[in-house]
Amino acid sequence: MRLGLNLGYWGAGNDKFNVTLAEEADRLGYSVVWVAEAYGSDAPTVLSFIGARTEQIHLGAAVMQIPARTPAMTAMTAATLDSLSGGRFRLGLGVSGPQVSEGWHGVRFDAPLARTREYVDIVRMALRREVVAYDGRHFTLPLPDGPGKALNLGVRPMREDQIPVYLAAVGPKNLELTGEIADGWLAIFFAPEFAGELVGSIETGARRAGKGSQGGSPLAGFDIVPTVPVVVTDDLDYAYAAVSGYAALYIGGMGSREKNFYNQLACRMGFETEAKLIQDLYLDGRARDAAAAVPREFLDSTSLLGPRERIRDRLAAYVEAGVTTLSVAPYGPSMEHRRAIVRTMAEVAQEAGLG
Repeated sequence: MRLGLNLGYWGAGNDKFNVTLAEEADRLGYSVVWVAEAYGSDAPTVLSFIGARTEQIHLGAAVMQIPARTPAMTAMTAATLDSLSGGRFRLGLGVSGPQVSEGWHGVRFDAPLARTREYVDIVRMALRREVVAYDGRHFTLPLPDGPGKALNLGVRPMREDQIPVYLAAVGPKNLELTGEIADGWLAIFFAPEFAGELVGSIETGARRAGKGSQGGSPLAGFDIVPTVPVVVTDDLDYAYAAVSGYAALYIGGMGSREKNFYNQLACRMGFETEAKLIQDLYLDGRARDAAAAVPREFLDSTSLLGPRERIRDRLAAYVEAGVTTLSVAPYGPSMEHRRAIVRTMAEVAQEAGLG
């Protein structure tokens, strides 16, 4: 199991610190640094800046939003970043949610699975530098009733093999699609004890695609990448408080009452009553109360909290659950605290015999 670093959103007040953390992770041998986007900063610009300040660490988009760009534009961006970074780019994609897709990008949130499938088809086709002609339900290239011409990508990606594609997936059908068409899964609220069902859905999709048909594992070479909040401290009350706001935001506020994928995930994990309360409080404008309502059991199962020995011993559960890259999201009151967490995780991973 390798280590990654998730820096989240640029513009959240930690900008210059995030570059420092990425440089530290690069020095310590972390495999990848991930950057997010929603409706503020975009991921590719931030990754290009980090790429110029680092040498070995891979640059991951977690994620580039599917409704924000045409598949051709995503292929262009991926190839450019890969070339500029010397072959270090990893393309993470996600459909976002209906509020952002329709409210910010003006793209209907319909048939997300079919749209994702076609989108990835076109991106891969472009990155192979094939002439892109595509006749799908959601995407048609070139348009049939105009002067458009089928083109191929004018820049060559740095490496001969394909830029790896990851999908951010939560629901069972989306997980199956991820196993079928992607090279990796970007997971959130990953609890090792609950992971069997989720990984099983990915395996179902991988087998449907014929992976592992020669007797091997259908997930051989597949990258399972949960983002895991980390707080290294002897004060567990502080640790729970540090990450409860993040959990409440997603469970309570990332979506409407009718459609919130993270709330639905918490329900499937056995926290149905608590998830409803968190959402009610958050959507009523009581974010602090919503954070206080997040069960400690949920936080413990989806985060790494407490003294370094407790965290080190917990790593084995992630390995057992099939995690191949554990993406550290460090929480602390200052840059030095977060930097110390990045260092500590490298140390405890080495102590646990991980590499």
